[in-house]
Amino acid sequence: MELNICHLYPDILNLYGDRGNIITMKRRLESRGISVNVDECSIGQPLDVDKYDIFFIGGGQDHEQKVIAKDLPSKRDELVKYIERGGVGLAICGGYQLIGQYYETAHGEKIQGLGALPHYTLHQENLARFIGDIEIRNDEFGETYLGFENHNGRTFLGEGEKPLGTVVSGHGNNGEDHSEGAIYKNMFCSYFHGPLLVRNRHLAERLIDTAVKQKESGE
Repeated sequence: MELNICHLYPDILNLYGDRGNIITMKRRLESRGISVNVDECSIGQPLDVDKYDIFFIGGGQDHEQKVIAKDLPSKRDELVKYIERGGVGLAICGGYQLIGQYYETAHGEKIQGLGALPHYTLHQENLARFIGDIEIRNDEFGETYLGFENHNGRTFLGEGEKPLGTVVSGHGNNGEDHSEGAIYKNMFCSYFHGPLLVRNRHLAERLIDTAVKQKESGE
């Protein structure tokens, strides 16, 4: 078997070593005897989602996100098609914000997102941030995830989304409803830096297992 991974905007959105999520998935797939190809797709480059089994988009600061927001419309139809058919994906921090409806920068500027998922992100006053170690629990999966968060945004989930987990300690999506991250079909989102999959191998295996099953079934 061979799986293909697409890393979106790796030259711009890689604030906290988020590329480590790609490395983790690649090594764990190879340990199963599965060949892995990783393609990078950035600004101005065409995107054909039919080639890929897993998508990843990392995090960046407001400046980088505003740059990416100008290119996203050219990739919107393909990414929406991929997500809606149940394609496997992972979006971290800035990438999480960008695939939603919109987000506000730390200074209150509203930036239009991809609109592929229904969540939206507001800013905090006085440049306040949610910073520190965080622990969440996903009771449906029976799994606990550990990570580090550092974000000004307050993200609120929309219809059809459920949180990646409930906050045990830390702030999470918005510091109000005890949610962290989002799951929509097979698209997983989180504010966890670190990277997420290095510290939470059971989540890496969940993403990989889903992608492998889809490949085997020809979906």
